[in-house]
Parts: sequence; structure tokens; C-alpha cells
Amino acid sequence: METWMRLMASDGSVVFGRVENGYLHEYEGIDQPVPTGAVLSLRALTPLAPLAPGKVIALWNNFHALAAKLEKPVPSHPLFLIKPAASVIGSFELIRRPAHYAGKIVFEGELGIVVGKRCRDVSVAEAEAAIFGYTIVNDVTAAGLITENPHFPQWCRAKGFDTFCCLGPAIVSGFDWRRARVVTRLDGVERQNYPLDDMVFSPAQQVSLISQDLTLEPGDVIACGTSLGVGSIVEGATVEVSIEGIGMLSNALAAACGENERLATTEGAA
Repeated sequence: METWMRLMASDGSVVFGRVENGYLHEYEGIDQPVPTGAVLSLRALTPLAPLAPGKVIALWNNFHALAAKLEKPVPSHPLFLIKPAASVIGSFELIRRPAHYAGKIVFEGELGIVVGKRCRDVSVAEAEAAIFGYTIVNDVTAAGLITENPHFPQWCRAKGFDTFCCLGPAIVSGFDWRRARVVTRLDGVERQNYPLDDMVFSPAQQVSLISQDLTLEPGDVIACGTSLGVGSIVEGATVEVSIEGIGMLSNALAAACGENERLATTEGAA
């Protein structure tokens, strides 16, 4: 397995590359990453979201256990919505409540697929080869907005606010998702602990089937959907989503006073 991160240097420039023994080996591109030869100490860099996707495709009802609980049929094609690029933040950045919304905000711990090659109408085998790696997603939702208008479920609006797509702390290529579990903790209390092999559509199937509907570009992310244990967040609370082999994604909902700074610590970002 290889770990990839995107970080900011002290001069404000952004670098991307493979992490090894406390150093970042810089690369350019994600389709066919080319080493630049630069090697930078992680101590001098600030972690960001591991990539800046053009779009994030978020699945719904993609786990057998949750479908059974909701008494929903298993879909024959991935059910998805699109979260905008501006919704993406990295680990230890603050989730911010929309100023006009006072309702429930919900966390959803998920596996994220990072697309590495342009995909349009690809087979499952081609899709498998097009996956660059995997990351962690907290698919944040302003749950009260989904049914606010009885004539039009507002999934994209509810999930598309700035800061409502937490990604990180890294991308791991060569990751065996079949053996992994998603564990989500709210202020240290475990709320989710589910196996990824309960997915209705495997990552390769997701890439293949979604590519029949729209073109996937290098750097796009597919959030695989969540399972049992989704819950709400109050101001000041911290959500930690962990997948062994990838790391821990940690984000707090900004306090009501409206903090402007990132959380001080960056522990666990590698």
C-alpha cells in the first residue's frame, strides 16, 4: 500500500505526493503521477484535504444492513447525488452550519473511492484498474432540508453546503477494502462500526455503473454510502471517522460563536 497526501507549504503553495518515513515525495498529476524529484519534510507542511475533486458523487442505500432497517429494496443501479467541489474540507477543519439553517446536522462515516483515470462506459475490470486509491468521507447533511419542500426532495442542497464534505486524512492505494470496517465516534463515543463488505455495489461496480451515467474524471471522489448508526452533531462536537489502513478523519461542528481558525492539532493526519 502507498499513502498519498496533499499539503500546504509555508509559502502557501500546495504540494501532492507519496508519504514515506516522515517525508513527502512530490508528484504531479493523478492519472499517471510523475515524480518531480522534490522531497519535503512533513513537519514543514500543513495537511489539506488529500485532493481537490471536480465533483463528489455520494451514494444512498448502498449497504444491505441499512436497506433492511429502512425496509427499502436493494437498488439495481447506484442511487446517487453530487456534492460540489466547494463543499470539500480536510481533516481537522471546521464544519460550519449554514447561517439560515437551525435544524439537525447529521454525520455519515463512509469509504471514499478516488478515481484515477477518465471513465466513460467502462467495464468492471476497467473500473477496477481506474481506481487510484481510497480515502475517508464524512458526508455531512442538513437533514431538515431534504423534506422541507413536500414537492421536491432537496438532497443536493442538504448535502452541498460549504464544508459539508470532509475528506482525508490521506489516499491509500492498494488498500483491501473487503477486510475493513468504518468506525465513527462522536466525542469519543462509538456510533458506527460496520463492515465494508456489506456494500450492495463494490467500488469497481460503482465506478463502472456510474460511468454509464456521466463521465468520471481523474480526482473525482465517490462516497460509497453509509450504514447503520448515522446521528446528529451539535455545535462544538467532534466526529472521528476511522478506517484501519487509511487513518482517521476528524472534524468538529463550529461553535455557535463562529470560530475562524482551523483546529490547532494535526495529529493523526498521516
